[in-house]
Amino acid sequence: MQNKTLIIGGGIFGITAAVELNRRGHEVHLFDQGPLPHPDAASTDITKMIRADYGADAFYTDLMLRAFEGWDRWNREWPRPLYHQTGFLLLTHEAFAEGSLELESMRVLKEKGLEVQRLGQEELRRRFPQWNHKRYADGYYNPRGGWAESGEVVAQLARIARAEGVVLHEGEGFRHFLENGDAVKGIFTENNDVYAGDCVILAAGAWTPVFLPELQDRMRSTGHPVYMLRPRDPGPWQGEVFPGWSSDISRTGWYGFPATADGIVKIANHGPGIEIGPREKRQAPEDFFPKFQDFLFNHLPELLEAPVAGARLCLYCDTWDGDLYICRHPGKDGLVIAAGGSGHGFKFAPVLGAVIADVAEGKDNPFAHRFRWREKGDERVEAARYGGRQA
Repeated sequence: MQNKTLIIGGGIFGITAAVELNRRGHEVHLFDQGPLPHPDAASTDITKMIRADYGADAFYTDLMLRAFEGWDRWNREWPRPLYHQTGFLLLTHEAFAEGSLELESMRVLKEKGLEVQRLGQEELRRRFPQWNHKRYADGYYNPRGGWAESGEVVAQLARIARAEGVVLHEGEGFRHFLENGDAVKGIFTENNDVYAGDCVILAAGAWTPVFLPELQDRMRSTGHPVYMLRPRDPGPWQGEVFPGWSSDISRTGWYGFPATADGIVKIANHGPGIEIGPREKRQAPEDFFPKFQDFLFNHLPELLEAPVAGARLCLYCDTWDGDLYICRHPGKDGLVIAAGGSGHGFKFAPVLGAVIADVAEGKDNPFAHRFRWREKGDERVEAARYGGRQA
């Protein structure tokens, strides 16, 4: 008997789950309050970092190595490659210290067979001259990494979903659940329509704790400054010579990307962020811009005069421990949660759909235990995140 699955949210969690479950024989309906890709979704961006550098946390490294296989497959199968393997450059102001993101990442990656290249000041100056090498004491370059055209990835997955039979309800936002006792039996939409289903998957990103208030002590939405620069000559900033990077990220939050095809260099801050509701405007705060200029002045001085093409806040759905929630709701039979990306979930896109589908179907998955339903404990963050205790 075919299961009818309703998915709320068409970001990277929802759209990958929709494609996977449809291929497994489910009748899938996906609901989103806007067009796909939704302009305000965290997934709808020009770039997202694709990296396996997670400090001592080998779980995420293993998950990412599996995801890399998927990114390579998508590049082969899709009309054009949307993942660009330009490598990932990690720099630190001081020599690598025991327990640091960079030293522990390097150890784990080498154990996994990746050829990570250690960089001193002189090597940095020679290979990556855009950087003020005098500001850095240590670093490494990981060739197995890069970036993805994230908005285009969601758009391509939506095209696949539509072509393969997923019913996409664009412009039909979620209002509340259709419940019978302790069981979720479907949804009511903002259009006052009712849809019944055997399983409902809530993949609503920053809206998740709004729709499920019992998660408000475990999830919150935060905004993180993003700046788009348009250098007059994009050549020195292209991926062949200027890969994706992080600048002492667990201490400063700064990271960025090579120039896109239309010459935009994106720089963002992966820090504590600003608490902001999903309904609020995503404007980068004015008082953060001088910090951005100071960073450029000291680290990438040739970008200081580049015109700013745009600035905004990227919305995270942060969990209390930096881990995703992909799990069944223990008190609402028929409801699955797929959210809590915490600013690092997109990179796992090629494996997210299978994890979510396995949880929805009650099947074992080697990664699902980390994303189980859990009560709030001590606050912590993933290893690259600035401003919190590391996991």
